[in-house]
Amino acid sequence: MAITLVSPLIPISEASAAGSKNLIYDEANLLNEQEKSELNALANEYGAERQTDFVILTTNNTENQDVQLMTEDFYDEHALGYDKAHGNAVILTLDMYNRDIYLAGFYKAKDYLDSGRLDKIRNKITPDLTEGNYKLAFEKYINLSYKYMGYKPGVNPDNILFNIWFQLIASLVIGGVVVGVMAYRSGGRVTVNRATYEDSSTSSVIDRQDRYIRTTVTKRKIEKNNNNGGGGGGGGGTSRGGHSHSGSRGSF
Repeated sequence: MAITLVSPLIPISEASAAGSKNLIYDEANLLNEQEKSELNALANEYGAERQTDFVILTTNNTENQDVQLMTEDFYDEHALGYDKAHGNAVILTLDMYNRDIYLAGFYKAKDYLDSGRLDKIRNKITPDLTEGNYKLAFEKYINLSYKYMGYKPGVNPDNILFNIWFQLIASLVIGGVVVGVMAYRSGGRVTVNRATYEDSSTSSVIDRQDRYIRTTVTKRKIEKNNNNGGGGGGGGGTSRGGHSHSGSRGSF
């Protein structure tokens, strides 16, 4: 009997990539074929778990179109969506002409990747984009989008209480305190205190004195922040096709 073995060295995502849909639209040619294939496999694998398409669009934007409007039109024209045409999707658009970036979440992604969470993602990938590490930035975008969609809307996904190492350390500390208290109590209570040897009939306060020295008030001018430079932001909007979305924009 012949037995066919599948090599464990080949990732499942790569083996199934041939049957996946295209989610990487690298019109600016920032990636080679292997990088596009790996990113597309990752986007399809994680997108299936979140039932949301994780889309990447890069463009040279020769017509100098606004990056938000470009993203909205791209969603409308390509009828993007994991569950249906114009369905659940999040898009990262990279405008190489103006060095702008825009993130937009539609339908389920609008709720789970709201503008605040998209701001977090954009801030974390912008340094890599600035350095030209495009594949790394795109991987972080997919991974963070997947991670953040695992938390209920309205929750800060970067809260330290959700960090697995913090939870582990906290549990060890609490366990150590409990064990310490139990060990302390197991030795019996100490019943001797100051009152044991004090004669209350001869003990009293000899003298009490309060002396006011002075009051000092210090004034300090609070400088206003007049820096209007840009970390970006967004807030989303509605496409010309009538599809509302969350959004975050900035430069890199």
